[in-house]
Amino acid sequence: MMTFFHSPGSCSNGILFLLHEVGAAFECVVVDLRKGEQTQAAYRALNPKGKVPALRLSEGSVLTEFQAIATWLTAAHPEAGLQPANELARSRVIEALDFIIGSVHMRGFTFVKVPAKFHDSPEAQTAIRAHGRKEVTKGLSLLSEHLGEQDYLLGEFSAADAGLFYVLTWAEEEGFGLPRNLGACLARLRARPAYAAAGPMLRHQTAASTQ
Repeated sequence: MMTFFHSPGSCSNGILFLLHEVGAAFECVVVDLRKGEQTQAAYRALNPKGKVPALRLSEGSVLTEFQAIATWLTAAHPEAGLQPANELARSRVIEALDFIIGSVHMRGFTFVKVPAKFHDSPEAQTAIRAHGRKEVTKGLSLLSEHLGEQDYLLGEFSAADAGLFYVLTWAEEEGFGLPRNLGACLARLRARPAYAAAGPMLRHQTAASTQ
């Protein structure tokens, strides 16, 4: 059986959602980012980068990084119907995930949620957080434009929506006003059986770090 290393409230919420979407058999190990468990030797032996998510496969190898895990999960569970139909479709999923994680998360939410990682001064942290909020707002606007009137980011549900799920949840928690279509998409995602199946493991803690 696979083992999923997860910090509830972090970006690994998206992979937890996707694990339930594909119907994977797995056990979940919680990594408490607030206590710094991701930096301890036991976890770094598994993932030297000291980050979540990480997925230990049944044969013992470990996958890290959101995009890599999401791509593998959809390919390894074709019965779920989430494997892109061709190389262009696969590239569109990767394209969407790269923007969500590389831009909205790393260039936006990292500064909003953990400005103290970048400066000790409260005044500087206020400016850093404000910069992050501008980047998140810009990213949400682009995602809203791309979504349009579709149900999901690429039309049908895909791994890209697992990434969208966690950043929209963060946006809600941080008081961003979601555009109408993104708010409707988040409600749609929360209505999926995978959300109910993930249950409290999505909300057990609010991560104090975006890593």
